[in-house]
Amino acid sequence: MEMISQNKSFDGWHKQYEHDSAVLNCRMRFAIYLPPQVAQGRMVPVLYWLSGLTCTDENFMQKAGAQRVAAELGIAIVAPDTSPRGDDVADRDQYDLGKGAGFYVNATQEPWQSHYQMYDYVVKELPELIEANFPVSQQRAIAGHSMGGHGAITIALKNPQRYRSVSAFSPITNPINCPWGQQALETYLGKNREAWKQYDSCELMRSVGSQPENHLPMRVDQGEADDFLAEQLKPAALQAAAEASGYPLSLELHTGYDHSYYFIASFMEDHLRFHWQHLSD
Repeated sequence: MEMISQNKSFDGWHKQYEHDSAVLNCRMRFAIYLPPQVAQGRMVPVLYWLSGLTCTDENFMQKAGAQRVAAELGIAIVAPDTSPRGDDVADRDQYDLGKGAGFYVNATQEPWQSHYQMYDYVVKELPELIEANFPVSQQRAIAGHSMGGHGAITIALKNPQRYRSVSAFSPITNPINCPWGQQALETYLGKNREAWKQYDSCELMRSVGSQPENHLPMRVDQGEADDFLAEQLKPAALQAAAEASGYPLSLELHTGYDHSYYFIASFMEDHLRFHWQHLSD
């Protein structure tokens, strides 16, 4: 693991690292914000942030304005890249597939299978690396935006024992029924739509909703002026799945807000304090 940059922020440190990923079969980059409490010898909990289409580890760290509150509360933030990278990694000449668009799934189709194992990277390899090399506890939360919101919710629903809480901004909630999701799932997983359901928040929520022991505190914020709201994001479908299954979802709609980081920055403090309630239990 090699540190490639560091910047002091609110008496903590934002750092970028590169490492060789055995899961993704390529060299990967991630960012971590370490709050000032680590300099006092404290082990701090971690929020994993999953970004959306076209993003890298840098978008959230530079635009969300999360460091001030993370420093106050004592939360580390880890932001991985959104896909494998490298000259030998399969790609498409479009923004919503290939590099920058890993959709946090384990691909089963060629030429994607050898590199696009983002689910295993986020759930297993990256946390093991973080917990082995930084002063963090095993108290974890997960959050994300758009494609990353899809990743955060599906990962949390499938691994409730690994996380204390989950939140999302403008998540792709029902990918088996939207153009972005259908294209990605068919490309990475093949034409069998039954296989897609394991990466669909609505389908997963219906399957685990009747098991209260597997419920996690979940917050979703959605801007009502989001250009992708009706066709791609479908928050009403997630709300319906939560109501049908009894899952404890808090869905907040915000008049006038769009899909951008202006929206995320406006409510990031609320999300961090939401997670802190459960990380500090």
